[in-house]
Amino acid sequence: MSEFTENIVSNGKFTAPSGFSFDNIHRNVMIEQMMSKNSSSSASSSYLPTATKTGTTIVGLVYKNGVVLGADTRATNGTEVADKDCEKIHFLAPNIYCCGAGTAADTEKTTELISSNLELLRMNTGMKQSRVVTACTLLKRMLFRYQGHIGAALVLGGCDSKGPHVYQIYPHGSTGKLPYTTMGSGSLAAMSVFETGWTENMEEADAVELVKRAILAGVFNDLGSGSNCDTCVIRLDGTVSFDRGAVKPNDVGPFRDAIQRSDRLNMTKGTTATLNSSFVKHNRVTLADVTVTEMEA
Repeated sequence: MSEFTENIVSNGKFTAPSGFSFDNIHRNVMIEQMMSKNSSSSASSSYLPTATKTGTTIVGLVYKNGVVLGADTRATNGTEVADKDCEKIHFLAPNIYCCGAGTAADTEKTTELISSNLELLRMNTGMKQSRVVTACTLLKRMLFRYQGHIGAALVLGGCDSKGPHVYQIYPHGSTGKLPYTTMGSGSLAAMSVFETGWTENMEEADAVELVKRAILAGVFNDLGSGSNCDTCVIRLDGTVSFDRGAVKPNDVGPFRDAIQRSDRLNMTKGTTATLNSSFVKHNRVTLADVTVTEMEA
């Protein structure tokens, strides 16, 4: 039974339902009051919190000899494009990479922290290679600790002694091990491409091409995704191929070059008159020029 079914407001005072303890009872009463105001007056007189919308398309799949990860490069700030060339494929270990969707700062610092922890673990244990499941465990434990307040939705991919692996990690800490996965606001468009074209034991060229098609599906069908497509291939032999800007469907360079500008708009040398000029050579400072004084005990 929910607390919303109880008459929790009596004579202007809050009374908790008998038999249960609801920590969010005051919050729920406030939400109910907001909803009643919305229904009885204009929307400007009250405010209901809404879900935060993020935009990204990140994908990952397992092929015959490794893993292929892909991501778009658009970073948005609400309805504005904040960065057209944002790097969303992050380094965790030489054999493990991670795609991040959600809050850019959260994905950056979360992957940096886990990358540092993985390196320390390798140094302490003497292992030459980190396990992908270890990175997944460290990530999910950290995200679960913050109960979803760290907005990092991740696609983890890598190869170790047990073979190629792809994991999807949600901001609340839940994970899943899948042969292929997509995340972000453009994930539905990308998943439709994967479900149509993915097969077991794919060749590397076919897998990379399928990842590019999936990212482009998100770019052209989701307003939060856009710009270029980055790919990262992690192989069982330990080699990694990171292709920054593998596909540039929205390259404006040729269009700008096609515009014929008048020479009157170009400021040639000497347009602004120079009255005088002088050059003063900077004296190089050495340790001999520094005075060191002892601090009082």
